Amino acid sequence: MIEKGAWQRELEDLENRARAELNAAKGDAAIQSLRTHYLGRKGLLTAFLREMANLPPEERPAVGQRANRVKASLEEAVERALEAERARAKSGRLLREGVDYTLPGRGIILGSKHLITQTTEKIAEIFGRLGFEVSEGPEVELDYYNFEALNFPKDHPARDMQDTFYFSSNVVLRTHTSPVQVRTMESRKPPLRVIAPGRVYRHDSDPTHSPMFHQVEGFIVDRRITFADLKGTLTYFVHELFGSEFQMRFRPSFFPFTEPSAEVDIQCVMCKGIGCPVCKKSGWLEILGSVMIDPEVFRFVGYDPEEFSGFAFGLGVERIAMLEAGLSDIRIFYENNLQFLRQF
Repeated sequence: MIEKGAWQRELEDLENRARAELNAAKGDAAIQSLRTHYLGRKGLLTAFLREMANLPPEERPAVGQRANRVKASLEEAVERALEAERARAKSGRLLREGVDYTLPGRGIILGSKHLITQTTEKIAEIFGRLGFEVSEGPEVELDYYNFEALNFPKDHPARDMQDTFYFSSNVVLRTHTSPVQVRTMESRKPPLRVIAPGRVYRHDSDPTHSPMFHQVEGFIVDRRITFADLKGTLTYFVHELFGSEFQMRFRPSFFPFTEPSAEVDIQCVMCKGIGCPVCKKSGWLEILGSVMIDPEVFRFVGYDPEEFSGFAFGLGVERIAMLEAGLSDIRIFYENNLQFLRQF
């Protein structure tokens, strides 16, 4: 029983004993045991509160308030002791495992654009200075847009050059971004000045070819467009991309949807035209194909070939990136080799 006027001394003694034992306790279990001993349902502080019924009525409010403060203070002391014990245990475990927890944490590694993306954006920026806009189209394409509307009739031998992936007899993975040219001309009237970057697919795989690669198609359609406009545009592009010191040449070629056609070669960027394994000792590297658009293509989209003319060109982005980075194997672009990719 609490004697009259002695309750304050008993509470102070109880709190002091509890704090002293908490400070001396070692281990999570010992601290939890002290919590039960003092603050549990059968603990010393709980027993003290039950004895309040024997106090004079005028003393009970003050005793109750003081007891509640002691209880809250001890609960806080127990939690601090538990946190400190867990921190010591963790520190000891890290030291036993050979972990130096004083070292700074690992920084966040920021990503960057893939070299193919950087090259595509560089190409688009150069043509953007000439007024070209960017247009895109589906990668799963109808045979009509991928071949027929570009003057590749069914069973034409030129289709064999494309090594096409077919979903069905009428649906393919596009082999070039040229279908964007047809789709754009179908929906709009000249003048047009467009580039179409994107992924394309062909059944072809070796150090210089990939089943999936990136291409940029470009075209202009307007009145009185000539081959001279084509040469001027591509000369500007090549000199902006590689430098005006590199010579270039137009070499006659054939594409089914063009008339006439030419491959564009530049002086080898590796040997400066002297001759090396990259250019097969020729001193020249092929970088893109260029064409005057065939009148038959205009007829497919409802343009009058007597009124309008135009040119188109296409280049492989990987080819350009390989030349700029001095690479000989296209497959390294897709191996997710961070040591390689972080160089760019």
